[in-house]
Amino acid sequence: MRRRRPARRQAAPMRPLPSPPRVEVGPDGYDYQVRPVGAARAEKTYRCPGCDHEIKPGTAHVLVWPAHGPDMADRRHWHTPCWANRGNRGPTRRWS
Repeated sequence: MRRRRPARRQAAPMRPLPSPPRVEVGPDGYDYQVRPVGAARAEKTYRCPGCDHEIKPGTAHVLVWPAHGPDMADRRHWHTPCWANRGNRGPTRRWS
């Protein structure tokens, strides 16, 4: 009796690399690195500092952090329109 060959595994499709960050001026005049996050890569819930609403999983948005800061803990997830209109409004979250 002949042996059956195991089924061939198909390689999982490779996910595209994230786009490189661009540098933009923030509402406070400092430079920030901005990286778009596609809907397929948005897997967690975040709170947008521009409008103080949640960014739900599956929602495209931007990831922003200080360009010259050594700490990646200062990253913030913004709705794309909130970041685009950041000059018209400031952060709404009240930290105490």
